Amino acid sequence: MIEQPKFEPPKTGQAKTEQPRQKARRFHAHESAQADALHGMPLATFWQRLIGYFFDVVFAVLLWFPAEAVWRWYVFHERDIHLKWDFHEKGNIVAMLLYWGLFNYFGNGQTPGKWIARTRIRSLTSERMGAWQSVERALGYGAAVLEGGIGFLQFFWDRNRMCAQDRLAETIVVDVRKKSYREERPAAK
Repeated sequence: MIEQPKFEPPKTGQAKTEQPRQKARRFHAHESAQADALHGMPLATFWQRLIGYFFDVVFAVLLWFPAEAVWRWYVFHERDIHLKWDFHEKGNIVAMLLYWGLFNYFGNGQTPGKWIARTRIRSLTSERMGAWQSVERALGYGAAVLEGGIGFLQFFWDRNRMCAQDRLAETIVVDVRKKSYREERPAAK
């Protein structure tokens, strides 16, 4: 085991000609004012998230199908077109990244599926979903699937109900139904 040098403050009366010891790096928490502002927001249930994901996949396939057919007909000049939804196909991956990335960015965390499920993705780092954060979240769906589905099941043991895609993009999914309420933080004494 490698021993870390201990941090020692300079001794009083130390000669000024000596080089001061390099200051040790310290960890700085990255909690943001935005994460603090989200405290008490009602989190989406597992079923809400599942319904939103299901409808998003259906809508993505419905958008991909004609786009892929037109692409193969006019660009590749294929006349015998056989379309297959498979995550090993580059076109399918691009369609999913574009669908979730663009809808998350322009909808500020609310895709059509999330709208149906009455949920919204909220960023822990800023008021609005950024472009890269939206793409990270789309890539996070792939990470959750590659973990054998365990990335989605993390919902059940995480305090803030975060799945793999939430951790990757630093987001949470909140319930936006009218009957949901926000828990108020106790006043500081």
